[in-house]
Amino acid sequence: MKAAILHGRENIRIEEIAPLPLKPGEVRLRIEAALTCGTDLKVFKRGYHAKMIVPPAVFGHELAGTISELGNGSSEFGWKIGDRVVVANSAPCGNCFHCGVGQENICDDLQFLNGAYAETIAVPARFVQKNMLRIKPETSFRDAALTEPLACVVQGVEDTKLQAGQNVLILGAGPIGLMFVALAKHLGCNVAVAGRRAVRLEAAKKLGADEIIDVTDGGNLVGKIRGATKTHFDAVIEAVGRPETWEAAVHLVRKGGKVNFFGGCPAGTTITLDTAFIHYSDLTLLASFHHTPRAIRLALEFIENGVVRAEDFVDGECALTKLPELFKSMTAGNHAIKTLIRVHE
Repeated sequence: MKAAILHGRENIRIEEIAPLPLKPGEVRLRIEAALTCGTDLKVFKRGYHAKMIVPPAVFGHELAGTISELGNGSSEFGWKIGDRVVVANSAPCGNCFHCGVGQENICDDLQFLNGAYAETIAVPARFVQKNMLRIKPETSFRDAALTEPLACVVQGVEDTKLQAGQNVLILGAGPIGLMFVALAKHLGCNVAVAGRRAVRLEAAKKLGADEIIDVTDGGNLVGKIRGATKTHFDAVIEAVGRPETWEAAVHLVRKGGKVNFFGGCPAGTTITLDTAFIHYSDLTLLASFHHTPRAIRLALEFIENGVVRAEDFVDGECALTKLPELFKSMTAGNHAIKTLIRVHE
């Protein structure tokens, strides 16, 4: 089969590889939809991800597909050939301390799954048992493939405890920032978005954002946002992943508010915080990472209820054979919100 193999920094190759034989409890999926992701772009630029992928390795992690083969024992869990499913990119052990207290997102033995940019994928038994879900007949594979990134946003929304009537500022209008817009509006929040690129800000407006703040020109982020709005924000979501944006977020939330440092910054970076300001402003600072099985299931519910739809996020298509060129273009900043990869062309 054809598959995208990550060989290192900015080095993806489309290769013919033999599908892995199935182990007991595993299933093979025919991939029907695979989507690009900001994390994949970071991995492409860096050449690896310490937790998720070490090259050379099959690449990509947002997918939905059809079961095409069953390993010994997998049918005991009710799976059958032809089932339409979505599979998460991780599966917790269920036995460690963190799993025991409902924090499966930071499981001590969290396993990751890569290989969405391929014709098929072998799904390990732990994923089959814990984080592979059936999708309804009327749910498109393209919609279902959004489940994993949306689950991360669900985790962030629950961690921040967003509620109807709150004023929420989202820093960043990438796919994750836009998903925060969709869920926050669904909850009844008043949402402001600060971001770059007109097409993405227009997407935020389409998803219901009440205020749009264009920060394309750079400069003093705090000053620019404060100059553009008089809103006192109960919560600020940082969905950019830059140290300077983390620092700015703290100065954009109201006294007594919450900041979620959702965007992951480059390894080794640090920030400086004014301890007196944080203390006397009575701020809550938190950071959400990844997702739990509960968040995966809630995300699929949101998708199947029409709260989040691929038509609002997937605005590009690319053949698998052109994936290396696509990622080079993405590195240069020329890319869609999300791109559907046609793996069977």
